[in-house]
Order: sequence, then C-alpha cells, then structure tokens
Amino acid sequence: METARSRQRATPGAFARFVLCGGGVGLASSFAVTALAAWMPWIAANALVTVVSTLVATELHARFTFGAGSRATVRQHAQSAGSAAAAYAVTCAAMLVLAELVAAPGAPLQQVVYLSASAVAGVGRFAVLRLVVFARTRSRASAAVPVTRPLYAAAARPPAPTGPEELCRAA
Repeated sequence: METARSRQRATPGAFARFVLCGGGVGLASSFAVTALAAWMPWIAANALVTVVSTLVATELHARFTFGAGSRATVRQHAQSAGSAAAAYAVTCAAMLVLAELVAAPGAPLQQVVYLSASAVAGVGRFAVLRLVVFARTRSRASAAVPVTRPLYAAAARPPAPTGPEELCRAA
C-alpha cells in the first residue's frame, strides 16, 4: 500500500521523468512553432502544436512518468487538455508581451521567452497531472489489492425482555 512518505519519495523521480518527457516534447514543440509561424499566424501555429504535443505528452506521461504503464484513457486526455489550455494561454500571453516590448524580436529571443513560459506552465501542469489526471490510476491500482479489515462477531446476548415484570422490575 502506498503511503504519504513513499509518494513523497516518488515525486522527485516522477518530476524528473516529467521534465525528460514533457521537456523533450516542449523543446521539439518550440522548434515546430517557430517553423510553422513562417507559414501561418503565430497563435494558430502555437494552437496546432499545442494540440499535437499534448496528445504525445499525455501518452508519454501515462506510460512512463506517472507509472500507469498503459495508454492514456479518453478521460485522461480530456483532463490533460484542460491543463494544456492553461499552458497555451501562458505561452500566448508571454509572446504577446514580448511583441509589445520588442518591435522585431529575433528567433532566439522568441525561443527563450517561449521556453521560459513553457517551463513556468510546466510546473503547474506537473501538479495537475500528478494530483488530478493520473491520481485515480494509482488509487484504482491500490484498490485492487485486498484490504484486510477486522470483522466483529456478534456477541452472545441474552434475549430481550418481553414480560411486564421484566420490563419494569419496580412493578
């Protein structure tokens, strides 16, 4: 049975796997966004890349990061999409602020801002994925382990009083 202490010890390992899987997908996404932004508006490129990278990252997190060991369910994809939407908003806001502050930002500066915003959003995403999206997977797995609970046997009791003399001894 998993205890709070073992979950705390597992969190650094899960976070390291999250950084490797999610960070790898995020790094590839940043290059994909930059490449696509040459052909379409940046916001549309970011939306397209966010959808694809969320699908890929959720599968990786289900299989490796959080130990489900199998494909992500539709429910997990939907919940992960909610956290990805928040991350999308953070990266868009960061890029809009950059556009307001710098007239013509170069690709390296765009990459730094995008990856920094992604890192900030990633920490929040880790918490949501760990505590909400993949938490039920662990509880279902631990629920499959039989739990031994004490059974209380009924103690032998005398029969309930039925006669008037027994009900009211003072009578």
